[in-house]
Amino acid sequence: MLRAAGVGVGDEVVVPAFGNVEVAESVVLAGALPVFADIDPVTYCLDVAAVEAAVTPRTAAVVVVHRFGRRADIAALHGVGQRHGLLVLEQGESEAPYDEVAQRRERAAYLDGKLKGVRTPDGGDGHTYQQYVVRVPGNGRPDRDAFARALRGRGVECRVPVKTPVHRLPEFRRCVSLRETELAADETLALPVDASLTKRDMQRVVGACNALGGLLQAAF
Repeated sequence: MLRAAGVGVGDEVVVPAFGNVEVAESVVLAGALPVFADIDPVTYCLDVAAVEAAVTPRTAAVVVVHRFGRRADIAALHGVGQRHGLLVLEQGESEAPYDEVAQRRERAAYLDGKLKGVRTPDGGDGHTYQQYVVRVPGNGRPDRDAFARALRGRGVECRVPVKTPVHRLPEFRRCVSLRETELAADETLALPVDASLTKRDMQRVVGACNALGGLLQAAF
């Protein structure tokens, strides 16, 4: 899409650093330079103000990535594009069947009401819970990683959604401050909300998290 729009050598494209490296790689393959902007800490998608601040005379496009089942503020981002004459592209997530989304929302609502000691996700704006991403408060990555290991030791599958922001990878390293991106990379953990999980499975998740998370409540 970038090539088809004429984006190439000498152009800059604003992209998120929180997420998969493929977006930045596609910009490079088009011959352009990826410029990383910070994320909104609630949606984990590009922050509108951060995108506007990243625009330069060389900026040709913005690639917006919808994350974890939450959508970016696409109307506001299109507004940025219109003000600066930029192409705004969207990368979505694969859509699950309606009944599966409904079951994920049901499990997410259960976790919202039961979990203690972790920060549960904001369910606004039609969240489909492709991933149920919590924040583990405390001392950033060391506490989050220890929390994840302890959960796995109790039989709860969990995963770190973004281990290293793209702007910290060797091939894309930039001297840029992306505070919310780096906090999210250090604190986030995805808990299971798959439609196949039983009530007993969900109770195990809550019991394991609360046994550990209660120790971290003072860090809120």
